[in-house]
Amino acid sequence: MKRTLTLSAALLGTLALPAFAGSPEAGYSEPVPMAPAVVQAPVTSHDWTGFSFGGQFGYGKVDSDNPDREAGDALYGLRSYYDYDLGNFVVGGGVQYDATNIDLGPTAVDGILRVGGRAGADLGSTFAYGTAGYAKAFTDDNAFGDSNGYFAGIGAESMVARNVSVGGEVLYHKFEDFDAKAFEASATTANISLNYRF
Repeated sequence: MKRTLTLSAALLGTLALPAFAGSPEAGYSEPVPMAPAVVQAPVTSHDWTGFSFGGQFGYGKVDSDNPDREAGDALYGLRSYYDYDLGNFVVGGGVQYDATNIDLGPTAVDGILRVGGRAGADLGSTFAYGTAGYAKAFTDDNAFGDSNGYFAGIGAESMVARNVSVGGEVLYHKFEDFDAKAFEASATTANISLNYRF
């Protein structure tokens, strides 16, 4: 009986040794949290190829010679373009018409027509461009008549919905072909537009 108690005590002591030596979890360490993966925002791209039609609103100022006048007024009109997307570059052409009533004294400019091209950078959802072409100024006086001319300027369009873009342009115009031969005019216009792209 004494031997059995001694063996039992020895066996229990052997089994208890790991408890005094340390917990079996002593070698465990918390996992190091990993840094979250950096997710690149997708580059929004848009194919600018196709027709567009829109309306525009802005302001125009006309400087004239003979008579020497300067006047400005609101502009409102329509525009239509066809553009072709070449990848990083877009080319296109179209027509615009603005109605206005810019009073120069003996006559008033009541409309400006533009037919021209544009070309520029495809920046994904934005198209930044230069534009130039033919322009015609209409007056309300037969003695002054109308004038052929040209325009040049810069602009940009940005997509705001699947088929809708907003744009802006600043344009310079020159007119030297009125029926009143001494009468000449230059015009600067700034427009914003809302366009539907097909």
